[in-house]
Amino acid sequence: MKTSDFYYDLPRELIAQDPLPDRSSSRLLVLNRVTGSVSHRKFKDITDYLRSGDCLVLNDTKVIPARLIGVKEDTGAAVEVFLLKRKEEGIWETLVRPGKKLRTGAKVSFGDGALRCEITDVLEDGNRLVRFEYDGIFEELLDRLGQMPLPPYITHHLEDKTRYQTVYAKYEGSAAAPTAGLHFTKELLDKISNMGVKVCFITLHVGLGTFRPVKADDISEHHMHTEWYNISREAAKIINDTKAEGGRVICVGTTSCRTIESACGDDGVVVAGSGETDIFIYPGYDFKVLDGLVTNFHLPESTLLMLVSALAGREHIMSAYKEAIREKYRFFSFGDAMFILPPG
Repeated sequence: MKTSDFYYDLPRELIAQDPLPDRSSSRLLVLNRVTGSVSHRKFKDITDYLRSGDCLVLNDTKVIPARLIGVKEDTGAAVEVFLLKRKEEGIWETLVRPGKKLRTGAKVSFGDGALRCEITDVLEDGNRLVRFEYDGIFEELLDRLGQMPLPPYITHHLEDKTRYQTVYAKYEGSAAAPTAGLHFTKELLDKISNMGVKVCFITLHVGLGTFRPVKADDISEHHMHTEWYNISREAAKIINDTKAEGGRVICVGTTSCRTIESACGDDGVVVAGSGETDIFIYPGYDFKVLDGLVTNFHLPESTLLMLVSALAGREHIMSAYKEAIREKYRFFSFGDAMFILPPG
């Protein structure tokens, strides 16, 4: 299957630049993955499609203000250091710009020297390992000096940082938000729980590799970067009990989907624990745990569009996207949502 099979043309005006005042008032395209039929609802209407005994799986990762703007100490030139993954205390894997100015040994200062770093290694893919030096608590400095890592297609300034976090975000470590979860309010989650739907949380720290373009013509030749995940014993038990009792496991976001599909065997039993995953889900994949998926609309030719196509079929997904464009849905991170229904 070719990358070009997942291309679609999106008018730029449909790229959402700002979050809606009310998270749950976004639109919801409901897709029957068996027939391909769609219906148009509000996100808060998702309760009409859930039932007692279902399990909703949410990713409780928290986005860090990962974009640091500083100056190269020897020249004063402006540079950007983007935090990707903490390797050990004080050591991070990063993206840097401009790369030519930041070779091994280069030193960068942020916030008039409140935070400094040195490039310690240039990795094979061009990423840099950096060692930070600072007094005090790193997270507090990062919160003061860092910027939220909004995707490049969002050009508006985000006044409220919390709008690029889910209301249940807990564990810091993501370079991007699990955006399907942005539609949920605490009130909506309480309503869902009161219906008898089990709500459980897993953690996957989202890396930029998830969003990198697929450069290979043949999608099977694309390699995903690794991301760290954790599934507690409690979460694994809730998911496994749901399957054993005939309930439906519904993931909120592709990150939750990739996590539980990474942490199970061929028998579909989810194993608690932590690890790294580079799972790439595309058409032909046999889902072992997931039954339904709440997701946003994804970029053309992206691995995320390939994942939802694996679940609902490429033809159904591409047809639904055409319908969403005709109906002027809002696309991408701050945009509207899709619910790919479980069968039956």
